[in-house]
Amino acid sequence: MTQLGELSDADLQERARAWRRLALQGVLHARGYAHEHETELRRRNRGPMPLSDRLGTPLATSPALRRWWRFWQG
Repeated sequence: MTQLGELSDADLQERARAWRRLALQGVLHARGYAHEHETELRRRNRGPMPLSDRLGTPLATSPALRRWWRFWQG
């Protein structure tokens, strides 16, 4: 079987569609194969993620949490 890394984006997308179609028809392992192809497509098309996005918002800049039992006060 051809390695996923050797396929072009268009081929990967077409194969993912074909496997997804087979999965909807009830073919046993087709869902897993479709998922592998779709995961490879997402991995290729994802741009580099900035460090701030990976770490989330710093605690100092996040809004203060309001206590649920004090909802009637500011």
